[in-house]
Amino acid sequence: MVDNRYATALVIACVLSTLATVYVSVAIGTQHWYQYSSPSVRGEANVSELRSLYEEFLDGEFDEKTYSDTLFRLNGTVGLWWRCVLVPAHALWHKEPDAKMVLECRSFTLSQQFTPKYKEPGNHNSGEDMLRTYLWRCQFLLPLVSLGLVVMAALIGFFACLCRSLTPTLGIGVLHLLAGLCTLATVCCYLAGMDLLHRVSMLPDKVDGSLGWSLYLALISSPLHMMAAALLVWAARSHSQNYYRMTAYRVA
Repeated sequence: MVDNRYATALVIACVLSTLATVYVSVAIGTQHWYQYSSPSVRGEANVSELRSLYEEFLDGEFDEKTYSDTLFRLNGTVGLWWRCVLVPAHALWHKEPDAKMVLECRSFTLSQQFTPKYKEPGNHNSGEDMLRTYLWRCQFLLPLVSLGLVVMAALIGFFACLCRSLTPTLGIGVLHLLAGLCTLATVCCYLAGMDLLHRVSMLPDKVDGSLGWSLYLALISSPLHMMAAALLVWAARSHSQNYYRMTAYRVA
């Protein structure tokens, strides 16, 4: 039989784990990790340049410099799997100052996620930037590892419930702790990668960058997983100690 304190801790841990998993799933699937604010389009020459960047962004060969420049100039947002630009819905950009804006997105394919980063973006002769390459791969893989750990913990918890056993609770708590650490590491890798990108690709004048809500969702999910882990570990250890005391009392 489970003490009410342990049952309450387990319920709260399940709620926290569910919230954290939803948050990190939404964060992975959305593109608002980092966003750029660009000045409005003015003049025919500027329009032609931006239209060329936009067309290359949609249909051109995948190249870090090309899509980065487009993101800088067209109010872009970039996430773990998506890159998007904000463009007018109609063709005559410069003649409609208050034109309706639409978000055009392209996903990073699996092969693109593993594409090497170069010391000078777009210049393949500059040599591979190992740090940026592995930071990018880590930010792509770690959240998947985090979700995998949570799914594994949920399966173990489900079978533990069927068996009416609290024995696996400690292991489930450890899995949640590792999931939280993986999510936190994802955010750190992403921020470090963006900082290094901005060092080698300077932002144009009057273009500002800021963190998006998707990144904050991932950041919030990490402590939620860790709090769930703390409750699970506490419930497992406290129940174990109480069980051994009761066993010793009965033997005596």
